[in-house]
Amino acid sequence: MSRFLLVSVVGAMLAYGAGTLALSADKADPALGTWKLNLAKSKFDPGPAPKSQMRTYAQSDAGTTLTISGVSADGSPFSTKATVKYDGKDYPLAGNPNYDTLSLKRVNGTTVRTTLMRGGKVVGTMMRSVSDHGTVLTVSTKVTDPKGAAHNDVAVFDKQ
Repeated sequence: MSRFLLVSVVGAMLAYGAGTLALSADKADPALGTWKLNLAKSKFDPGPAPKSQMRTYAQSDAGTTLTISGVSADGSPFSTKATVKYDGKDYPLAGNPNYDTLSLKRVNGTTVRTTLMRGGKVVGTMMRSVSDHGTVLTVSTKVTDPKGAAHNDVAVFDKQ
């Protein structure tokens, strides 16, 4: 009887552990959804800041699709889009003059590190973090633009 009890307890523990691993592996990306730029909390160095920006992260079988749209400092509209996976591979990004390829890796459950490339060469990095309460997204970007100017931006977004 004690052997049966031991096997039952071990089996239950293994089943619980496998279920827990499956849940954590399938846990939704906390960045999914729509985010609006909070200009008062953001810093764009050297600037100028965009007039507005919205980010939308959506999940599909192909990966996570990021769509960014807004109005630049000069009043012109902009839009960029990429579908990526957090696997460290290169993915094309359309519509951004500073970089054309992204490579993403998860740091932990709420933070992603991105390598930014233009023409196959690394031009910067980006760290994207979602707050513990899931309502604030912070994107810190260090990139060199095509003219050679360094940008060090911290964009703060509110969940919509």
